Amino acid sequence: MAFLIKSMIGNPLSGMGLGGGGDKEEEATPSDPAKAAGMTREEYEEYQKQLVEEKMQRDADFLHKKAERATLRVCLREKYRLPKSEQDENMIEMAGDDVDVPEELLKMVDEDATEEEGKDSLMGQIQNLQNMDMDQLKEKASATVTELKSKAEEKCSVM
Repeated sequence: MAFLIKSMIGNPLSGMGLGGGGDKEEEATPSDPAKAAGMTREEYEEYQKQLVEEKMQRDADFLHKKAERATLRVCLREKYRLPKSEQDENMIEMAGDDVDVPEELLKMVDEDATEEEGKDSLMGQIQNLQNMDMDQLKEKASATVTELKSKAEEKCSVM
């Protein structure tokens, strides 16, 4: 309650600018940030250097991770014959030549590649035929033929 009344009324001289009450606030906040943090000047400078070094390390690690991801995207683009991305190439150049794709991601890509090779081979195709239901295949083929006939009849008045 006293705080509320004091803040409402305040010091009558402080509002007039005669230098009555503003000095106490300036003295309470030290101008030196080291004193504000409770450290000596040397400790504060060392602390600031350490903060800058940690930030630089975090930025370098982040850039390296981004370059690894870009390398993986480039590998996938080459594998699937997709157009190249200049952004990924620029990211790899910024990180330097020491960027490698993480081993876990390489294992995943290699597993996918072996699965696809198995499916693309002649033996893989024969195994797929054995696994297919012939009745289902006939139904799909007949449905496709009837669909083509209906579309042709719609477009051609002779049929």
